[in-house]
Amino acid sequence: MSVDDLKTKSVAAVQTCASDLYDLSQEIWKNPELAFKEHHAHKVLTDFLEKQGFRVDRHYKLETAFRAVFGKEGGLHVCVICEYDALPGIGHGCGHNLIAEVGVAAGIAIKAAIQDLKQPVKLTVMGTPAEEGGGGKNFLIQDGCFKDVDFAMMAHPFTYNVSRWRCLAVITLEVTYKGAASHPAYHTWEGTNALDAAVLCYSNISVLRQQMRPYHQVHGIIQNGGTHPDIIPSETKLVFYLRAHSETELKKLEKRVVGCVEAAALATGCQVEYNFKRDASKYSNLIQNNTLATLYERNAEVLGVTNCPDKSVTGAISGSTDMGNVTHVVPGIHPVFALPTDASIHSRHFAEEAGTREAQPYTLNQAKALAMTAIDVICQSQLMDTIREEFKQDLAND
Repeated sequence: MSVDDLKTKSVAAVQTCASDLYDLSQEIWKNPELAFKEHHAHKVLTDFLEKQGFRVDRHYKLETAFRAVFGKEGGLHVCVICEYDALPGIGHGCGHNLIAEVGVAAGIAIKAAIQDLKQPVKLTVMGTPAEEGGGGKNFLIQDGCFKDVDFAMMAHPFTYNVSRWRCLAVITLEVTYKGAASHPAYHTWEGTNALDAAVLCYSNISVLRQQMRPYHQVHGIIQNGGTHPDIIPSETKLVFYLRAHSETELKKLEKRVVGCVEAAALATGCQVEYNFKRDASKYSNLIQNNTLATLYERNAEVLGVTNCPDKSVTGAISGSTDMGNVTHVVPGIHPVFALPTDASIHSRHFAEEAGTREAQPYTLNQAKALAMTAIDVICQSQLMDTIREEFKQDLAND
């Protein structure tokens, strides 16, 4: 069977399941669940994949993660990724119900193409919880879940079609200032105001922004500003997110922010403790593999999906995702695709759009494009050599 025949077969498999896929997406959309609590989504996704003939490992390494496998060992190992956690107070304002649908549909499409191939191909649909700040993929990476994967793919709903969406690395910084309490209207000189330190720290970073490099970002809050207006605060806490377009640039930004933090302590006479959280909450920048992205673009165009022509959109770097960490472990792509709306992600309006039937053709086209991309690599072994070489080079240049 030719490459084109396999692609036709994969597209047909998605269309055959289109109604069931919509129902699956609706089950997740109507029952939004927060990070690591996606029990209903986990059940409906694993039940669905099992009925489709996948070998399913439920509660894979994490309570609400899963692995659904089809195929044979000894050849390429293709991984498509599902996300399904929601946002607090908003529901699926990031469209993760559609991300899950894309992952499952792409899995069905690739399965249809490889089931009669003589060459061994292993397909995994990986269910990854807690993308919204919990770093579910990072726990799976730490447990070696991607160690034998050759490449990984997923797609995310958005307001534009951007095949090579660029995401920032992000790290959390926690800062605590400790002073001494006193009455603010009597013996004030005996107090050391930790709130002054917090305000100075926040102001220092605000002033720093004028001299920040492009794509360096710092956002933060004063989480604890004291306990009572009539007590000079003895302890305050701030939390910041630092973002940059590479790990190297993020380290540079960390150094500059530390200067702001320590200066506030010096100016106010407070003690300071700060901690960069180098745990699962640290997300790496997203590396889009060039060969995979090029194949995806060609296949998407065949399906009528055209990349946004506005360079201010396609050239922007925004947001962060734990898929970035995956692309530092294996080659991968993470395109974003337009829904018929101008609503911003992480909004109630976008959550509404993610649950409409009108979103379905756009979602299913992404599944088809990812499956067709996988078929290209499966059928042309030399492509994998190029993909691996690009991956090594990308890591070296990061």
